[in-house]
Amino acid sequence: MNGKNNKNYIIRNLTTKDLEQYNALLRYAFQVTEQELAKYGWGDEEIKQSKFPVLERADILGCYDGETLVSQFAVYPLKMDIYGAVLPVGFITSVSTYPEYSGQGIMSRLMKKSLMGMREKRQSLALLYPYSIPLYRKFGWEIISNKISYVIKDRQIPSKAGISGFVRRVGWDSRDFMELHTAFARQTHGCLFRNSLAWEEYWRWADDDTVVAIYYTEQGDPSGYMVYLIRNDVMYIKEMIYLNREAYNGLWQYIHAHDSMIDEVRGNTYFNEPVAFDMDDGDIKETIRPYIMGRIIDLEMFLKDYRCDPQEQNVCIAFEITDPVLDWNQGTFHILFHEGRCRLTDDPAEYRVSMSIGTLTTLFLGYKTAVQLYRRERIQGSERSVQRLDDVLLHETPYISDYI
Repeated sequence: MNGKNNKNYIIRNLTTKDLEQYNALLRYAFQVTEQELAKYGWGDEEIKQSKFPVLERADILGCYDGETLVSQFAVYPLKMDIYGAVLPVGFITSVSTYPEYSGQGIMSRLMKKSLMGMREKRQSLALLYPYSIPLYRKFGWEIISNKISYVIKDRQIPSKAGISGFVRRVGWDSRDFMELHTAFARQTHGCLFRNSLAWEEYWRWADDDTVVAIYYTEQGDPSGYMVYLIRNDVMYIKEMIYLNREAYNGLWQYIHAHDSMIDEVRGNTYFNEPVAFDMDDGDIKETIRPYIMGRIIDLEMFLKDYRCDPQEQNVCIAFEITDPVLDWNQGTFHILFHEGRCRLTDDPAEYRVSMSIGTLTTLFLGYKTAVQLYRRERIQGSERSVQRLDDVLLHETPYISDYI
């Protein structure tokens, strides 16, 4: 059944009828044990029920050897803020293959077919959490965001006086809570809008005593929240978002109110700026690691909604792009940057640069500047062309906190 280089594999979309095999492959590939499920109060039947809506609403390609599912590749449909424009994107997850079928090119076939499907659905950008950065780089992906983990001792927790608002603990299904995230996504470059499927994934493995606390202004307007858990004298912050500095200070004041209950705070942030800078005592432990990778699926489609510097006018740059997977991204593209928008053009280009589709993705998403990439020999071109490229682009690092 699992003969090497078997050419009779069948690739098709999974349906709810494939639930048993989909779940079995996930469990095997990610080595989810019965003990781990029990720790979170999950039984095998509950896992199957929780994955049922995924099969209904996500696009999942599977490779079959006869009647046996041997590899799968899922795409969650989401929306993402990119410099104020909302773009449909695909978040790739559940990438898994039984070990005896690895090395046969199955995953590359599933990836290309999935990317083609995303293009048909007008999703011009794909995201994923990589299990191997070198592997995905070979297929045109590149790092686009970081995750910063921090540890703050109780004596280092900031306390801001004069906050006029208040904090209230609310239920997981609080409308204020979910609407706050939507408001945050609208004003935050790179943030994903959470649909019902994303919210289900957000809570899937949460402990029952996980708490949601919202900061309200003096007028009663919600403007920030934190999701946290206190265990063994440690406050674990799953997420903290805020629409303004008042909410930021108010949430840290709320954390400070727990100083008699905890020895330290552990949390994560996804802005590309260390937490230490905002601390009175900034001598804290921070760990920065790459988090999400992305790749542009269709450059022309992506450009239709992409925003650039509104002060730049009539700047035409020729991009020589290589793409190891998608032929339509391969070639030379003349892009006109004009008053905040950009488009393909036949006009002659005054400047010229060369790069891979992965480098273009991390550049256009703002993870690295053109000068930084040029110094790393990831962009080829004259120094003047590279500088003009930085001039026309906006520069803000993506905030991507969701891991689907």
